[in-house]
Amino acid sequence: MKNIPLYIDNQHYQGSGQSFKNYNPATGEAIHQVSGTSPDDFEKAIESAKRGFKVWSAMSPTERGRILHKASQILRERNDELARLETLDAGKPIREALEVDVISGADCLEYYAGIAASLHGDHIQLGGDFAYTRREPLGICAGIGAWNYPIQIACWKAAPALACGNVMIFKPAELTPLTALKLGEIFTEAGLPDGVFNVIQGDAVVGQMMTGHPDIAKVSITGEVGTGKAVMAASATTLKKVTLELGGKSPIIVFDDADLDEAVFGAMLGNFYTQGEICSNGTRVFVHESVKKAFMEKLIQHTKALKVGDPSDPDTQVGALISKDHFEKVMQYISLGQEQGAELACGGKQVEVKGCEGGYFVEPTIFVAPEDNLRIVEEEIFGPVMTVLTFKEEEEVLQRANNTPFGLAAGVFTKDLRKAHRMVAGLEAGMCWINTFNINPVEIPFGGYKQSGIGRENGLAAIEHYTQIKTVYVAMDKMVNPF
Repeated sequence: MKNIPLYIDNQHYQGSGQSFKNYNPATGEAIHQVSGTSPDDFEKAIESAKRGFKVWSAMSPTERGRILHKASQILRERNDELARLETLDAGKPIREALEVDVISGADCLEYYAGIAASLHGDHIQLGGDFAYTRREPLGICAGIGAWNYPIQIACWKAAPALACGNVMIFKPAELTPLTALKLGEIFTEAGLPDGVFNVIQGDAVVGQMMTGHPDIAKVSITGEVGTGKAVMAASATTLKKVTLELGGKSPIIVFDDADLDEAVFGAMLGNFYTQGEICSNGTRVFVHESVKKAFMEKLIQHTKALKVGDPSDPDTQVGALISKDHFEKVMQYISLGQEQGAELACGGKQVEVKGCEGGYFVEPTIFVAPEDNLRIVEEEIFGPVMTVLTFKEEEEVLQRANNTPFGLAAGVFTKDLRKAHRMVAGLEAGMCWINTFNINPVEIPFGGYKQSGIGRENGLAAIEHYTQIKTVYVAMDKMVNPF
C-alpha cells in the first residue's frame, strides 16, 4: 500500500505522528497509508514557514504573481491526472472532476496571480503633512480543507494568501489527503520557494496544533459549524484572524411565474451534484402551490433518469458518498424523514453498483414535507436528499426561508425582475442566485451569514482577510516642543 507523506520545505517528509488509512468511497477499500503529523513534525513545518516567509514576503508582487500563474498552467496541463485522483479520493463522478474541480483551482491561482502586482495602499493629504498606508501580509496562515472539493478548496485558500505575501501550512481533510500533496509538488515545480506552502496530514488533533500555535497569524477553514466554532474559540486565545466557511441549509424559492424547467434543473444542481455533498446546497425547495404538481412531475422524471454508478465511468452522474459513517448518517436521515411524516416521492434507497459492491451509493432522494419543523428540513444532511415545501405568499416564504440558524446561500426562480431583487434583498444569505444555483466563479466573494461563517473567500474581498493595514504619518515641518 503506497504511503502518502507530508510536504515540508518543498520535499516529501515522513511524519512521525499517528498514520491512518485512506479509502476509496466507491469500493470501501483502503488504498493508501497516510503519514500523520506529530508535534515535532508540526514545529518543523512552522520553522520552514518562517524561513519561507522571509523570502516570499520580500519578493516583488510581480514575481509572486508569475509563480502563481505558472502553477495554474501546470494544474491545467495535469487536469486529467488530478481529476482521476480526486475521483478516487472523494467518490465524485469523473465528469465533474474533469470539468470543475481542478479547473476551478487553476482559475483561482490565475485570478490572484493577476491581482498580486496591483495590491497597494493609499495616500492621504493632510495639508503640509501627509500619511500613507501599506497593505502588508499577515505571516503564517493555516488552511484547513474539506473533503468534498479537496484541490479546489486548497487553491481557494492558498491563492489569495500567497498573492498577498503570506505563507501557508495546509491540512487537507483526513478523508481526502491526495491532491493537496500534488498541489505542493506543483508549487515547487512552478518556482515557489521552500517553506511557502507546506502540507501536513492528520485529524482534528493536528488541526488543534494549528489553531493553538502562537506563530500562526490566521486560520481559514472549510467545514461544519461545530468545527468552525471550535476553531474560532481556539484561535481567540492568540487573537488569530479567522475565515470560517461552514455549513448551510439553503432555500431555493420557485415562484408561480418561474420557468419550471430552469427551476427543476436548478434544484437538481443544488441537491444532487457531487452526491449532494456541497455546503451551499439548496435542500429546502419552496415551490408555489399553484405550480407544485407540474414542478414535481418534471423533477421526478429528470431525477429518476440520473445515473448512479462507478465514479470513474464518464456516464456516471451521481457518485459515492465519502465514507461508511457518512453513508449511514444520510440513510438515517432518510428513515427519519419518513418517520416524521414526510412523503418519499423519489429514491431513498441504497444503490448496488456492479464492480463497486463495497461502495457507498444512495439514490437521489426527494421528500415532500407537510411543514418546516421536520429534522430533514432543519438540519444539514450533506447528501442527495431534497425536501420540497409549498408556499402561497411572497412575505410568507421569505420569513420561512430565513427561519434557520444558517445563512450560506439562497436561490430565487422568477421571471419578475423586481420580485427577484426584492427577494434577494430580504434573504439572509451571503450568496444569492437568481434563476440559477451553485455557480461560484472565483471573481465573486463567497461566504455566509449567521452560523454559516465569517469572512469571505474569492474575489477582491479575500484580500482584506489576508492582509493588514499599516498607517504611516509623515511630518513635513519641524516638530515643536508640546510642553
